[in-house]
Order: sequence, then C-alpha cells, then structure tokens
Amino acid sequence: MNFTADIKKLPRHFLPEDFTLRDWETTEPYFQNLADRVLDSREALEQWLKDVSELEAVVSEDACWRQIRMTCDTENKELEEAFTFFMMELQPKIQPFADQLNRKLIACPFTQELDNKQYFTYLRNVKKNIDLFREENIPLQAELNVMQQQFGVISGKMTVVVNGQEFTLQQATKFLEDPDRSVREQVYRAISDRRFQDHKELDVLYSNLVQKRNEVARNAGFSNYRDYRFAELGRFDYNKDACYQFHEAVKLHVMPLVDRLYAEKKKKLGLDVLRPWDIEAEPAGIEPLRPFKTGDELTQKAIVCFRKLEPFFGDCLAKMKEMGRLDLESRKGKAPGGYNCPLAETGAPFIFMNAAGQLDDVTTMVHEGGHAIHSFLSHHLQLSGFKEYPTEIAEVASMAMELFSMDHWEVFFPDAAELKRAKEQQLERVITIFPWIATIDKFQHWVYENPVHTVEERVKNWRRILEEFSSPEIDFSGLEDYRNYFWHRQLHLFEVPFYYIEYGIAQLGAIGLWMQFKQNKKDALGNYTRALELGGTRTLPELFAAAGLSFDFSPGYISGLMDFVKKEAESL
Repeated sequence: MNFTADIKKLPRHFLPEDFTLRDWETTEPYFQNLADRVLDSREALEQWLKDVSELEAVVSEDACWRQIRMTCDTENKELEEAFTFFMMELQPKIQPFADQLNRKLIACPFTQELDNKQYFTYLRNVKKNIDLFREENIPLQAELNVMQQQFGVISGKMTVVVNGQEFTLQQATKFLEDPDRSVREQVYRAISDRRFQDHKELDVLYSNLVQKRNEVARNAGFSNYRDYRFAELGRFDYNKDACYQFHEAVKLHVMPLVDRLYAEKKKKLGLDVLRPWDIEAEPAGIEPLRPFKTGDELTQKAIVCFRKLEPFFGDCLAKMKEMGRLDLESRKGKAPGGYNCPLAETGAPFIFMNAAGQLDDVTTMVHEGGHAIHSFLSHHLQLSGFKEYPTEIAEVASMAMELFSMDHWEVFFPDAAELKRAKEQQLERVITIFPWIATIDKFQHWVYENPVHTVEERVKNWRRILEEFSSPEIDFSGLEDYRNYFWHRQLHLFEVPFYYIEYGIAQLGAIGLWMQFKQNKKDALGNYTRALELGGTRTLPELFAAAGLSFDFSPGYISGLMDFVKKEAESL
C-alpha cells in the first residue's frame, strides 16, 4: 500500500493562517464574500467551491474541538459555555449563509459542467439540504444541539462504590466478569440502581428532545421525525421497510444462535438459571481477561497490532498519539461512550473512549481505530463535502477492523488459551449485538411515529419491543424497574437519533469483508482501503461494491453470514 500517515494540515488560501473562530463579527465577512462573489466561469466556480470547503473545514474543526473538550471534562463550566456559545450564537448565524451558498451553487449554470461521477453525491446532498432548510428550525436545532449534550453531563456524574472504592459505571463493569457470582450480582444491581436514580431526569430530557425533534420535522413538511431524519441522514438507498425487514431477519436467523450461545454459557458455568450478571462471567478458576492496565499500554499495543496487520494502519495510530489525539481512560466527569471525531482541517481525528482494562476496550479501540483509518484515507479528497461519507460505510470501516485485527490479538493476549477465549467472546458479540441493534432501532420507529405519548406508554412499548429480541435463556425476574429504563444507557437515542441501524448494516458488510480476508488477506485489505479512500464520492451501494460487498440485508443473505460466523466460532 502506498498510503502515508504523515498527514498535513490543509493549507489556507482564502482565510488568514491566524484566523480563529472567536465571534460572528470577524467571521461574517468571509461568508459574505462567498455569497457575493460572481461565478462567471467553471474555473471561478471551482475556486469558489475550494474556498467554501476551506471555510467549512475551519468551522467544523472548531465546533468539533469544543465538543471534544466538553465531553472529556463535563464538569468544566467554561468548556460547556464555549460549546454552548458556538451552538447558540454562531451556528444559528452560519446556517442561513450555508443555505444561501447551497442555492447559489445549484443555480450556477456552470455547476452542470462539473464531473458528474465525482460531484453526483455531493450535489445530491446539497439539494437535500436545500429541501430540508427552514428558517424557523434554526433556533430549535440550536437548542437541540445543546440539550443533547445534557445526556453526557448527567451520565458523566454517575459512579458506584465497590469494595470501598469509587468507580465510574464504565470502570465498574469489569466486576461483572468476577468469578464470584455474589460480587457480580452486587455490582450489576449497584450500576442499575445508579442509572435508575436519574431515570426521571433522563425521561424528561428525552421527552423534550422528542417534542422538539417532532416540531422540526413538522416545520419541514414531514408527518413525523423518523421520515425527516432519514432524509437528513441521506438515506437515499434504503427506507423504513428495509429496517423492518432487518428486524424480522434478526428474529428469524440471529435469535436462534443467541439462544444457543446463552444455553451453552449456562451449561459452561454450571448454573440452573442464567441471570444478566452471568453473561460476562467465566467458570470458577478462570480469571477474567485483562489485556492492558493503562491507556498508554492500550495505545502501544494497538499500534503494534495494527502495524502487524498493515504498517500504514499502525502509523496512523502512532501519528494520532504524537499529535495528542487520544483520550482513552475512564474517569469521573468524563462523558460516557466512545467515538472517533474527524477533524476536517488538520486531518488526524480524535479518539475518545472510556477504557477500564477489559476485552471490550480492545474491541472499542480497534473499532475507533478503523474509523480513524477512514479519516486518514479520505483526507486527500479535494472538498470537505467529498469526505462526508455515509455512516453505514463508516461503520464497515470500524467493524471490519475489529475482525481483521483478531489475527494479531496475541499482542494483547500472549497466552494461547486467553487468545482463544478473547476470539470466542468477540465472535459471540458479533452475533449478540444484532438483537440490541434491532431493539433500539425498532423502539425509535415507535417513539417518533407516536411522538405524543406518555412515559407510561413509552415504557410499555419499550418492554414489548425489548421482549421480542430477548433470549428466554436469561432470567430477568425481579429486575423490572431496571428493564423498564434499560434504554437509558444508549447515548445514540439522546444524542444522534436513528443512528443505530447502521451498526447492523455495517456488521453484515464487516462479516463479508472478513470472509474475503479469510480467503485472501491482501485482496481483502485492498478492497477495504479502496472503498474507504473514496470518502463520500460514491453512493452507498457503490461504496459497498468497491469493497467487494453486496448491499443486501435480506433474511437469506443474513442467514448465510450467520452460518459463516457460527462455523468460525466452532473452528476455534
């Protein structure tokens, strides 16, 4: 591969090198320049597009850093205020200009002369943004951007005490692997109690988010927020019916495998009844997997693992470490979850996660590392808009990396028996994630098709959907209060609505790439990088095709992929 991780900050030609986004007074002239400029030739249009892209990259990176800093320290009021200032003061003034520039582009006669193959998806997105833009939604969207971050603020304060020591909820999950069943139950209940303590506050937050999102959709002429959000996310290549088909395929072809896995787990642990605090446990005498102790150790091992797979991949992580683009360890006051945040101007993204020394953290690191590789591979594209790839292919990048990297997990698990266990557990999760994806996605369809609902109605329908995708092998009796609000742990519902089915679609793509990898590693990695370096310059089916994949989530296709994973798990 002839790729380099020596990523360079984009040179500025339109904005001064020392320009920073401080206030609207010093920013507006650049937007006004673009709005007023005469586009009297194709060359003038292409230069204008480059200047628009440069301004977009600077604004986007500034907004991203404000969010990154706030999620790294949710208790710092100055960082929260800096983020809120952008969302409430700057973004509402930028949006009308963005719409004006979109309309100027589409109205320009020279736009028709642009290379259709290169610009098709970009112009399609521009037209979509014009169709969705409504002046009256600007203040609502600003409020939503700020409100959504309250989930991280509330969750970042959640801690539990185990053995006299305070832990974040992420750190405490390692005790769910403890050989002592009483310890596991105690910690499971402590974590659940702590979440339940704030369930009313989170319910109020979610109800307000649903109400405002529904208002945004109505203003834009949609009958519900689900249909608006599908348009906003650029889901040009599938619709709600395809999601319903996915839900049914999971019930038909995945749930039997999940039931079998949990039945085997119960037998392996020698239990008459499998409880939720037993899912991550090993039989007595087998110590939990502890692949690293610190964030630095996780970073170093991930770099080695990636370099063994493909030197360029490891170089990307090393470059991010050098640039200070990693915050990996869990701590009090840090928002929950994990993400890779692309940074449009400087190119090297930022990985945020809450590591506590478990296998899950290795999976998260290589997952976010896959996203990071995507950022590096698409940074060369000429316009910021070309790098706005569909979320479904973005998740293929990350989930395929989870599976590819297993070939070199001896870096994390030098003991052969532990390595085998780690791979077994990872393949179990490849299967067991599908029911949760289907649950969260189907729940959101109900919520936004029925936006005027009570909390009681929401609980009732959540439980109905949850039971559809729950294995009868696990006994949840006596845990009804926890189960009623189990969805509160899923940040996507609060912060990025309807961004979840992507994980299911992408897992299918990732398994398809892994099948290729098992046959010919070089060809599979070539297909992987070929698709990712296209960024967002092709449609979603075309990006899947570039990776040698079918864009298909029919029951028959899913059944074949599940059989492959099952055979791979059995071969271990």
